Formats: sequence, structure tokens, C-alpha cells
Amino acid sequence: MTTRFGLDIFLSSIPGKLRRKKAGVLCHAASITSSYVHVVDALLQTGDCTVGAIFGPQHGLYGQTQDNMIEWEGYRHPQLDIPVYSLYGEVRRPRPEMLLGLDALIIDLQDVGARPYTYVWTMKLCMEACAEAGIPVWVLDRPNPVAAMGFDGPMLDKGFFSFVGGARIPLCHRMTMGELAVLFKNAGLPGLDLQVVWMDGWHRSMFWPDTGLPWVLPSPNMPTVETALVYPGMVLLEATNLSEGRGTTRPFELCGAPYLESRTFLATLTAQGPRGCVLRKHDFIPSFQKWAGQYCQGTQIHVTDPRAYKPVVAGTDILAAAIESSGGKFAFNDPPYEYEELKMPVDILSGDSRLRGCLARGGDLRALQESWQDDHAEFQDVFDQVAHYTESST
Repeated sequence: MTTRFGLDIFLSSIPGKLRRKKAGVLCHAASITSSYVHVVDALLQTGDCTVGAIFGPQHGLYGQTQDNMIEWEGYRHPQLDIPVYSLYGEVRRPRPEMLLGLDALIIDLQDVGARPYTYVWTMKLCMEACAEAGIPVWVLDRPNPVAAMGFDGPMLDKGFFSFVGGARIPLCHRMTMGELAVLFKNAGLPGLDLQVVWMDGWHRSMFWPDTGLPWVLPSPNMPTVETALVYPGMVLLEATNLSEGRGTTRPFELCGAPYLESRTFLATLTAQGPRGCVLRKHDFIPSFQKWAGQYCQGTQIHVTDPRAYKPVVAGTDILAAAIESSGGKFAFNDPPYEYEELKMPVDILSGDSRLRGCLARGGDLRALQESWQDDHAEFQDVFDQVAHYTESST
């Protein structure tokens, strides 16, 4: 095994501060050891600390809710007789009574390195609640599967903060959950007692297969490592009437719509030349979500060189090609989206209204994409302050 999860390191020697203490655990289906044991079961096996409550993010404790905006309700754990609290529904930030009696909150969530993925923001809300309650937070770190691809996409403007983005970071941000936790503490939670259990043997130049670790889908539409590679750009399609492949076995790798003529769409897209990938005609009929039961003409993205591939550049190129080849049938979706009632979904996903404006008026998309690099250069200083891991093993 090349890399060790923070969870594996944590279990090898439970910190003295947590021995004989009662901890809450924020986790989901992918919160496993390198030998596939779930964090709650692993903690119970050690007997060194008591699990007093379990908290689950979007998609539920075990990935049971399939789609976006499907809320789930908490319940009493049938074997442990402790509360399982939903943080994706009426409550997204733990209430004080949910934390009552806990000596610490352990957070173990697998992120995918894209700002709109909501687990990051559930962690941030939990950190805020724990800071107010005076409860220490322990973050067990995990690899960012797309960190090696570099920064990509626009920065998030503060006026567009939402549940799919609550800090001024790039869309593809390169940080791990542990590093993000440090960023959140530095930015506004100075009094929080934060402990990060860092991984061993992970470098930012590594892709998931380099780690030797098992992949467990962290959400129902993130089934493979290949999905994670394209997600930071293809998530933008959620804000349009173009299918992002939900309802198929290859979400985010497939995209299309009944109104597209896929060969024209592909010819337009290929002419724009996204690097590091092959775009191949592939039609599909979604079983649920957009265009359910209808024949969609479209394409599949095959990432052939992940170090050259820029997922947000590719995703925005796909949007531009769809607009150009749709005969006026392409549309951006109106709100609501992920608890935001007023702002356009594509704006809160991308970071501001510039991308939508550029695409709508047929502006210079390439110039906009190149402008992101200036933002990334400015962000580098912030990144350097929280970066725990080196770029490579040398």
C-alpha cells in the first residue's frame, strides 16, 4: 500500500485526548479503512472511544439517496441505539442539542476536489457549530483524486456563496479535506480546537491508482475514479437543460440531449480542441432525471492524459458547443438549486455570472478561461499557507 488514509493512522494509535471519550462521527459510505472497514465499525472495534452520535451528509450515511436535492431524515441506529442525524434536509448545520454530551467530533469524508461537491461545506458548517459549542474537531484526511491536474476554473466570488461553495477557492482547488479544514480555521475560526490526522505516503502529483487504496463511490453518481476526473467541469451541466448523464451508468462522462445533433455537436467541440481527452459519439436514454426515457444524442469523454486534461476548460467548451449547435434549444436552468432560491444555478456553480454572460452572448470563452490563471496565481499564496503535502516524492 503506497498511501495510508488518515483513518488508518488514527486507528493505529487512538490519540490520548480521545480515549474513554464520547465522540460524534461525520461520515458516509466511503469512510472506510484500507481494508474496507467502515469508520463507525472500526471505532467500535477499538473500544478506545465511544461513538455517541453519527452525522451524515448529502446522499445519506450509506449513499442511499440517489439524486441531488433528495433530502433524508435522521433516525435511531438500530444496533447502536444512538442518533443518526441528517445534515442534508431541514438541518444542514448541527444544532446545539445534537452536539450535547459529545467530547469531540470526528470528520471522515471522501471529497473529489471540486468546489461544488457539498461534503466540504457540510464539514465547514460542522466546524462552525463545534467552535461555538467548544467541541474539538478531528479531521481524518483522504486523497484529493484530481489534485495532480492543477488549479482549474474560476474563483468563487463572495457574493455567490451558497451550499455548493462557501469559500473563495477555484472550482478545481487541489486541496484535501484536511487542508481545507485548516483554511476554514485560518479564515474565521481561530478559537476552534482543530486536529488533522494527515495521510502517510500521499503526494499531490498522485492520481488515485498511484495510492494503492480502494475506491468506494463517495456519492451515487461518482462511481469511478474516471468520473472524478471529469466532474469538476461536467458538474456545470447540472445548471442547464443538457443531460450530464445522470440516469446512466456513466454519469458526468456522458452528456447530451434530444435536441442535439451529436455529429454537429462533436464537430464543433472537436474544433475547439479540449486537451488530454477523446470525445466520442455516444447516445443514451436516461432512466431518471433530465430527459428520462427520451433518446439523447451526445458524447462520452475519455480522459487519455489526465495531466494535460483541464476539466473545467473542457466542461465550458462543451457548453459553448452545445449552445452553438442546439438551434436555440439550449437553456440555463432557473433557480432553485441546492437551497439557493434567487441566484442562477450556473452562477453559484461556476463562481459568478461571468461564464454565463460570456456563453450567452457568444463572447471570447478562451480569453475568459485564460483569465482564470491570473486568479490562480493570486490564490497560490493562500494555498501555500495551508498545503501540508509536497507536490511529489522527490
